Amino acid sequence: MKKLIYISSTMLAMLLNAGCGKNFLDIPPQGRVTEEEIRTNPNAAVDLANGVYNVMWLGGFGPDVHGLQFINITSIVSDDADKGSTPQDYGPSLEIDNFTYGPSNPIVANFWTGYYQAIARANQALDKLPLSPLPEADKNRLIGEVRFLRGYFYFNLVRTYGGVPKLDRVPTPDEANSDAFQTRASAADIYALIISDLQFAADNLPLKGATPVGRITKGAAQTMLGKVYMYQKNWQKTFELSQAVINSGLYDTLSAYADIWRAKGANSIESIFEVQTGTNAACNAAIELYANSQGIRARKGWSDFGFGFNNPTADLVAAYEPGDKRREATIITIRPNGTMLWDGFRVPSRDSVENDRYNYKAYHSRTQEPYCGSADRTPKNLRVLRYGELLLQYAEAANELGNTGEALAKLNIVRRRAGLPPAVSGGQADLRQKIWKERRVELAMEHDRFWDLVRTGRAGIVMRAHGKNFVDNKNELFPIPQDQILLSNNRLTQNPGYN
Repeated sequence: MKKLIYISSTMLAMLLNAGCGKNFLDIPPQGRVTEEEIRTNPNAAVDLANGVYNVMWLGGFGPDVHGLQFINITSIVSDDADKGSTPQDYGPSLEIDNFTYGPSNPIVANFWTGYYQAIARANQALDKLPLSPLPEADKNRLIGEVRFLRGYFYFNLVRTYGGVPKLDRVPTPDEANSDAFQTRASAADIYALIISDLQFAADNLPLKGATPVGRITKGAAQTMLGKVYMYQKNWQKTFELSQAVINSGLYDTLSAYADIWRAKGANSIESIFEVQTGTNAACNAAIELYANSQGIRARKGWSDFGFGFNNPTADLVAAYEPGDKRREATIITIRPNGTMLWDGFRVPSRDSVENDRYNYKAYHSRTQEPYCGSADRTPKNLRVLRYGELLLQYAEAANELGNTGEALAKLNIVRRRAGLPPAVSGGQADLRQKIWKERRVELAMEHDRFWDLVRTGRAGIVMRAHGKNFVDNKNELFPIPQDQILLSNNRLTQNPGYN
């Protein structure tokens, strides 16, 4: 069994090539694609874009995009999940769970560094892609894919920290230490960059089915842009963009909810955007410490499936209505006499594991699904955007615009698949609450719950009711990492409440 050992940020900086102790601008050049190659070799442009896709596998205990640090920032912090594992394991995660973290928490620092590495990778690609000899439409398609990813990276940053440094290009050596790159832009400025990137993507990307599976599409860009507008309460834009994706006829709900997170559900009719993984000779085509960090942790008598983090809470269990098929598809409940998993593996008994519940959406079978033998690199696609979420996004916008009929129609598509009776509306405020509740159970453990609570103004009430030490006007955002403030010569300002 693996035991997680806390490494200080100072030690981590010494161990990692681009760890917490480095400024977020200190990113090595991407790959081996030279300017001459990009000008003469059309395939080099594809390689550059692929390099940005691949940075989404970044995880582990250093800079992180979608691994264990991401799980902490997005899920363990919420009322959907508790830290899990053993009580003493990984103190920084316990701080996140209890809202006792500060600017020196390494998870806070690694998330920041990972996302700025991803943005730097995108900027390096965008700097060179215009030089490609590809036809203009093909070139703009690749630029659109990379700009989508940069918009997505910044969206996660601004939701986490608020205003952050705006890196919209590769800085020259003189610019790297300038105030423009070492101070925080406003959240509004970051949102404007995100919207610009996603709009370019929506204007230049092909529809689903007109581009290879796994590449970003027009529908993904429209869905993400609608989601960004939802955070700004621009309901008309959210409605129009979501409606365009629905009306395309290219997406639908997958009939069996549990299949969405299995290999057979990857890139299905429900899929709008997911991080692609797979098996290869190096076993590295996967998100490091995503599935394994959330896997069932043994106490005795058998070989476990992981570290046991991110356990669904009893509060989440209680949120499901009787008969809701999604509960069993979302939560592995360990029963006293053992639990049979979907692939036929039997967890021996409750006393053989550390925790009562585990995340079924993160479970990847090592016998019935592709697996190359590296537990830390289990090839589990991460579903980032899917049609079920889009329907609820559309329903929320429709309700806010006073279109109750459309809101109910889309809400009830989601409920029908879950095996539940149709909802009825008691007015706009009543339907708003029902849509929010449906978002929780439909999207449980899918990394948006905390951000949903913040954007709807419910975070403090819900977190404190869950026993967490949430402080209003502070914990809606995470602190700016202290090491980055020091490396900027104190030009990066701290968020309120963390000084």
